[in-house]
Amino acid sequence: MSKYMIIDGNRVEFDDEKNILTLVRKAGIDLPTFCYYSDLSIYGACRMCVVEDEWGGILASCSTPPRDKMIVKTNTPKLHQHRKMILELLLAAHCRDCTVCEKNGKCRLQELAHRFGLKDIRFKNTSEEAPLDTSSKAIVREPSKCILCGDCVRMCNEIQNVGAIDFAHRGAKMVVTPAFGRDLADTNCVNCGQCAAVCPTGAIIVKSNLKDVWKALYDDSKRVVVQVAPAVRVALGEEFGLSAGENVMGKIVAALRRLGFDEIYDTSVSADLTVMEESKEFVKKLESGDTTYPLFTSCCPAWVSYAQTKHPELTKYVSSCKSPMEMFGTVIKEHFKSRDIMDNKTTISVAVMPCTAKKAEAAREEFTRNDIPDVDYVITTTELVKMIKEIGIQFNELESEATDMPFSLYSGAGVIFGVTGGVTEAVIRRVVEDKSQQVLKEIEFLGVRGLEGVKVCELPMGELTLKIGIVSGLGNAEKLIKKIESGEEYFDFVEVMACPGGCISGAGQPFSHQPEKLDRAKGIYKADKVSQIKRSEENPLMMALYDGMLKHRTHELLHVEYRSDNV
Repeated sequence: MSKYMIIDGNRVEFDDEKNILTLVRKAGIDLPTFCYYSDLSIYGACRMCVVEDEWGGILASCSTPPRDKMIVKTNTPKLHQHRKMILELLLAAHCRDCTVCEKNGKCRLQELAHRFGLKDIRFKNTSEEAPLDTSSKAIVREPSKCILCGDCVRMCNEIQNVGAIDFAHRGAKMVVTPAFGRDLADTNCVNCGQCAAVCPTGAIIVKSNLKDVWKALYDDSKRVVVQVAPAVRVALGEEFGLSAGENVMGKIVAALRRLGFDEIYDTSVSADLTVMEESKEFVKKLESGDTTYPLFTSCCPAWVSYAQTKHPELTKYVSSCKSPMEMFGTVIKEHFKSRDIMDNKTTISVAVMPCTAKKAEAAREEFTRNDIPDVDYVITTTELVKMIKEIGIQFNELESEATDMPFSLYSGAGVIFGVTGGVTEAVIRRVVEDKSQQVLKEIEFLGVRGLEGVKVCELPMGELTLKIGIVSGLGNAEKLIKKIESGEEYFDFVEVMACPGGCISGAGQPFSHQPEKLDRAKGIYKADKVSQIKRSEENPLMMALYDGMLKHRTHELLHVEYRSDNV
């Protein structure tokens, strides 16, 4: 006989639900929370999700497991007053400049204050205003907006295994901060931005480059060229009421033209370049017989930073390939070099990315030539949304448009870079000898697809069977590295993406839960399915680049040697 609880007088059956909160939501009741995320450990700090049992006891529903025939209420006078008091106390110690807050309209505290009808705060804000921490290239900390929910701390420690921030002090003096009150830039932060993604109030936000981009667009002496990453197309539409996973790349191109960008390209093009170079590197490693460590991918800058800070012994096994964004940045600057002289213009390279770590990557010295960065500015998906809304473009009404020549051809292999396992699948398509449609289909079922944090697959290749690891989330990467270093596991190739699920859930995207992530992944694979070119080496643009601009300069333009003192 099935177990059940009585919630607000209604019977709700349960099986393996881990807490009462899950059952309450299953019953169609939206209990408010600040500190609860199913992917993180139970913290139980905010006490907004409390319920009342049949004896009048107050229980935190997020941390209380369900019991058979248990009776609880979610809405009583006591609970109602309790929640309003918590909100009032939080607001009493909180910055209230909502109209100019980056999180305005998406702030959980603002949302719940409105939901509970709070119009007046009886308590004076006696908190000292803490200074902004703008030291990071990717994110900004504003401690006066922190409500101590702990979401960022648990994300940084549990999911990403970075530990750049934590709680310090006790009681009324408790704060979330890097150790010893240091600036974020002076820690081992890898700029993944997942702390900003889960922050409910704007205490941690993504650093904006919009002022610089607008200034460039309004300057007639500048040629502003933009590239758009694969994952952006399946998430941006959500901000305009479209379904998660809907491919809006054509509309994005149309919007970028109206914003004033001179040339618009798809980063999937340089993802094809990455496949060409990384697969060549992979084959060379296999032929060398070096089985010490696998070849690790290098597309994710947060992972590269993590490897440098936590595992410097692995850096020589990380692919020397630049990321697709940086490869394209180099190609763009080279392509327009002679035209800039003729037109008396300066080319400004902008990248629209799902990722905050790309901002820090673009600022690295390794990607600057003659004191000129290959990518001048990086804006996130949500920053592009702001630009579109700012000038009043009716995004949903736009007709789809195509990217510009000469960099308009790309393969489906380049598009799938946006989801965990995509880089691996693209490389496999390149290295397998059999290029038939049947084999292409079989690759899908090797185990490369899916949003699991750790995936392992095997690839028959001649007399060898190659073992491949795919991880997303740096905590999962750490677990895999420990197994490799202990000898418990061996891999020939390992793909690492810092953000759980890959770029589709980067911190620069609209915030997503698991259903949205699944839909975005489906959208990426659907875009691949309708691509006429399936493999990177079949893209005629690749041959044109290798026979032209890249001839005799492939390593110079497409590869990088990271400096250990420039993390």
